[in-house]
Amino acid sequence: MVAVTALAGCAGVEYREDMCSDGEYPVLSVGGTGSACVPDAEEPSSGFARYPEGKVPQQVDDKWDVYWDTHTLDEDGTVVDAPEPG
Repeated sequence: MVAVTALAGCAGVEYREDMCSDGEYPVLSVGGTGSACVPDAEEPSSGFARYPEGKVPQQVDDKWDVYWDTHTLDEDGTVVDAPEPG
């Protein structure tokens, strides 16, 4: 009976996938909605930028991951609406 109770307690736990592996951080494609992961000790490659402080997605489909589906950064680092797909 104890094992059943313990398993039932986990039923409401939802698995969330991290954006990047340990030792990496997410970066955003400048002018687009693509993203990538970069090792902590490296700077983003050309065409990518760090997410603005406080707006960094941590897990797939979290608040900021969804936000960046429709927003991006321009060449000056300003948050703008993402271009329409197509």
